[in-house]
Amino acid sequence: MLIPLVLAALALAAWVYLLLAHGGYWRTGHRLSPSDTPAAPFPSVVAVVPARNEADMLGASLPTLLAQDYPGEFRVIVVDDASTDDTAAIAESLGTLTVVHGDGPPPGWAGKVAAMARGVAEAGEPDYFLFTDADIAHPADSVSGLVGRAQRDQLDLVSLMARLGTDTAWERLVVPAFVYFFAQLYPFRLVSRPTSRVAAAAGGCMLVRSKALADAGGLAGIRDAHIDDVALGRLLKRHGRTWLGFTTAVRSLRPYPRLADLWDMVARSAYTQLRYSPALLLGTVVGLLLLYVLPPVAVIVGAFGWWWLLGVGGLAFVIMSATFVPVLRLYDLPPWRAPLLPAIALLYAAMTLDSARRHWLGRGGAWKGRTVSRPV
Repeated sequence: MLIPLVLAALALAAWVYLLLAHGGYWRTGHRLSPSDTPAAPFPSVVAVVPARNEADMLGASLPTLLAQDYPGEFRVIVVDDASTDDTAAIAESLGTLTVVHGDGPPPGWAGKVAAMARGVAEAGEPDYFLFTDADIAHPADSVSGLVGRAQRDQLDLVSLMARLGTDTAWERLVVPAFVYFFAQLYPFRLVSRPTSRVAAAAGGCMLVRSKALADAGGLAGIRDAHIDDVALGRLLKRHGRTWLGFTTAVRSLRPYPRLADLWDMVARSAYTQLRYSPALLLGTVVGLLLLYVLPPVAVIVGAFGWWWLLGVGGLAFVIMSATFVPVLRLYDLPPWRAPLLPAIALLYAAMTLDSARRHWLGRGGAWKGRTVSRPV
């Protein structure tokens, strides 16, 4: 029983570190504040919305951008990324905005980054770009709050993790854990700390200072990035200051009603995030098992008389569950769901393995009819 006890002790040590010394990743109070309001002279902002086959989303999301109460110059550009539905027509029917028609990414470019670059080229020279997805709905003061925080702290990137939908049972199970795992991988407070090397962004809502983007070499610097938000966060943090926070006001309207939909959301990019590395894949799966699954297993085995194993595993399990509670509260879900995290971690491990399988079969990153080729 020595080996299980040692493994349980390692898991407990890891959870104590995560709780106390990993940037407070589990805390969700890192948000914009009511004092984040823009100051005159108000900088100009252009929202760039890449859209590929998003006819069913734009009718609900674009009106929220067009209704912004921002006091400065604000324009919206929708980039129709070679859609095969009525994306362009619906966008053009919604109000005063610009629709750019694209014919897909050029060689060496990822589709979304290429669409973002088309929007930047069309925008001219605003002070800021707001890169936001076609399924994202914004409150009326969204641009004002983002610009206000950028001005106050002299930031080159201000990003918010949009609140994903939790209308169905599967969404309530999987979505909060997705946010939790993302924050654990990229603690928001560390992303926002200039002295930290941790860098990321959340692609649904990214306000970027145009001069900083130009000084960093523009979007060409991340042209082949299929996880564009993290890549952009890293690019800009190398040259300036970035900030990433939580929100309940900026919302994703995209539904994921079935497990299959959520599975595809994760499996689409998980192996890309691991840089297509079998070694990182193995390390990730083993890490998920040791960190999340081992503590409850130790509790079950320890209950049959191995009291030290029960105590060590139980304490690790308690810390794990406690760190998940703030994210559950962010999504208005009860704390009793926290002990389900090990089962959800197993589900994510399976999604990650499936992501690798898809890439090996040449079907990786499938989204709106496009796939990501696995590097040779």
